[in-house]
Amino acid sequence: MNIGGVRTRALAGLTAGVALLLAGCGGGSTGGSAPSAAPSAAPQAQTLTVLAAASLTETFNELEKQFETDHPGVDVKLNYAGSSDLAQQIVNGAPADVFAAASDATMKTVTDAGLAAGTPTIFATNVLQIATAPGNPKGIASFADLANPDLKVVVCAPQVPCGAAAEKIEKAIGVTLSPVSEEADVKSTLGKVSSGDADAGLVYVTDVQAAGTAVSGVNFPEANQATTNYPITVLKNAPQAQAAQQFIDVVTGTDGQQALKEAGFGPGK
Repeated sequence: MNIGGVRTRALAGLTAGVALLLAGCGGGSTGGSAPSAAPSAAPQAQTLTVLAAASLTETFNELEKQFETDHPGVDVKLNYAGSSDLAQQIVNGAPADVFAAASDATMKTVTDAGLAAGTPTIFATNVLQIATAPGNPKGIASFADLANPDLKVVVCAPQVPCGAAAEKIEKAIGVTLSPVSEEADVKSTLGKVSSGDADAGLVYVTDVQAAGTAVSGVNFPEANQATTNYPITVLKNAPQAQAAQQFIDVVTGTDGQQALKEAGFGPGK
């Protein structure tokens, strides 16, 4: 008898059985694991630069969060200032993707320079309101009251949209103000009132609403004679032109318009 041959055949059979057993334990009904799918590539990081009027701060901060959630990989960089300053920055070559202004005149600075990618869209409107200390301790009831020499009144500088609106109202009703300071934007003007450095200031209704209990607001009918338009545009040679248009679509869309309405803005045109 060839004992070595028998042992060899037995060992081979045992090895095959173990292999079959391991195969059965290692897989499901298909007899093995399917190959893992390749992980999807992460969205390419982008920085979307938006230059916006200071009066848009609270609303655009809200829309920024929504946009970044809906567009993974996009970081929205918001730069706020007076519209006239922002327009000059664009004309002087500041890189940006979107410009949202607080007046037609400041947007015209950009379009006249050929720096808008298309026709700007008016996405909101606004009117002035008198901001006073909480409770209006000086009893200010009208625009004409601001001419009282005993009051410390602050306004926006004439080249800033809120300042231009104030001047338009002055001329329309024949009231001349003597402000103690002319500020670079509405937030600076409002800050003078909320800090107690001024008795009253001319800002937008949206700024008074955003300030909460820090100030009180006084409406005046002449405000409607200087309604401010808010135009927005993608800038020419925008580094992120596609994302820029998507951001504008949010601002002009249902969610953006609802956020603007809740902030006190009037509808666009």
